[in-house]
Amino acid sequence: MTKQKTAIIIGAGPAGLTAALELIKNTDIKPIVFEASNDIGGISKTVNYKGNRIDIGGHRFFSKSDTVMKWWNDILPIENTPASKTFIMKYRGQQGTLKGGKGPNPDKTDDVMLVRSRLSRIYYGRKFYDYPVSLSKSTVKNLGPKKIAKIGYGYAATKFRKEDESNLEGFYINRFGKELYNTFFASYTEKLWGVPPKEIDSSWGAQRVKGLSVSKVMLNAVKPKKKADISQKNVETSLIESFLYPKLGPGHMWETVAKMVKKGGGEVRMNQVITKIHAKDGKIVAVDVHDYKTKKTTKVTGDYFFSTMPVNELIAAFDGVKVPADVKRVAKGLPFRDFITVGILANKLKIANHTERKTKNNIVPDNWIYIQEPDVKVCRLQIFNNWSPYLIKDQDQIWVGMEYVVSEKDDVWKKSDKDMAEFGIKELEKIDILDPKEVLDTTVIKLKKTYPAYFGTYQEFDKVKDFTDEFDNLYLIGRNGQHRYNNQDHSMLTAIAAVDNIKTGRKDKENVWNVNVEKEYHESK
Repeated sequence: MTKQKTAIIIGAGPAGLTAALELIKNTDIKPIVFEASNDIGGISKTVNYKGNRIDIGGHRFFSKSDTVMKWWNDILPIENTPASKTFIMKYRGQQGTLKGGKGPNPDKTDDVMLVRSRLSRIYYGRKFYDYPVSLSKSTVKNLGPKKIAKIGYGYAATKFRKEDESNLEGFYINRFGKELYNTFFASYTEKLWGVPPKEIDSSWGAQRVKGLSVSKVMLNAVKPKKKADISQKNVETSLIESFLYPKLGPGHMWETVAKMVKKGGGEVRMNQVITKIHAKDGKIVAVDVHDYKTKKTTKVTGDYFFSTMPVNELIAAFDGVKVPADVKRVAKGLPFRDFITVGILANKLKIANHTERKTKNNIVPDNWIYIQEPDVKVCRLQIFNNWSPYLIKDQDQIWVGMEYVVSEKDDVWKKSDKDMAEFGIKELEKIDILDPKEVLDTTVIKLKKTYPAYFGTYQEFDKVKDFTDEFDNLYLIGRNGQHRYNNQDHSMLTAIAAVDNIKTGRKDKENVWNVNVEKEYHESK
């Protein structure tokens, strides 16, 4: 009897769990997923704090990939409500891949996707601006005629003089003009990445803002609206008005997938970290797994290996093969940004009256608000009430998440949870968003290596890629696995491509690496 082949999958985030379920669906290979933490979903997890749920980073469920949209919908069908039926009729595609309007009632089950309206705005100078920035009446009023004229002149100048696009600053200026760049991009981008945009490779801009510019925003404002399929492929991503969202947050999607993996014969092992990668004769043959609970380390063999762990940790764990000095150097020099969410439960916000759109209890209507005030460190504010009402225990309260992108060496990261919560509250008070007297409770969540950054040794990443590609049974997938700022749909597509390679016998891995590089996968922001 032939022994069943196994696949070792490092990480239980979207990429790792997608690979596991795809292996179960399409092969006879048994997946064994090792997750270092006690949470399912990676940065797409949902944290339950006293009945209030936190989405780490905010995850809109839409994709320009029919494969991903159908994949999600097969796990959690769309709610059966009038709103969902309207959504499906508006965005129905020729492929007919989704079961729109045929799902269960969200009031009777947790296993459903809600149809949500998207609104994100910029908070700058203690005022709201459309996101992306538009030439609306409020924008013109807030900026004033002189500023508008400078922005127009700066954008016009880009038609005659182009900046060097090897760095992110030049990339932005060529699309938005110098004045608009200095107003809405420069300080925020440095706050996000910790270095000036001029030191960041433009690849990040190519992935995140490729399809958007001043002219594109203006065109979108005046052109007639056309029907789009449910993935809204003919709409720039930043201009999408509706999206799907799991009733209990994104973590529920991946917790459901993990259950399906186990039911299909796979394994998902928690609190187990990979400490060593054993290689021999051009293949990975085993990994050392340390169990945080038992304190024991065991060697686990496998036939295929999928890694979503940070690339620097992967390379440092290699054993049995000489890793070239250049590869070690590049891997060690790949930078990451870490993430802090400060959850604040409050009676109300001070900015509730600063909006034309009203919601229940006067909560602002935004999914998230980009905080571009240079005098505070917070980058973005999530309004969890507007992602899903089921995330909130008491509908008469407002549940928000302050997002900080930092490094472990920063003083902010080193603060105790109590001090961090107090710091966050003071920042919201400073920019006229929150009265501290309205705060009911707080919590702090920290995640390391959340954002792979495009500076340091990033420009030499191909040296790492070429080395790992030499091992024909090793696949680097997902955001940290490829050191690429992927959305969850991009991460899923890397996993789907890798499993398809195994199934079809394809040896090269360019299709795995090309996800979120080819034009059709670009997200515009």
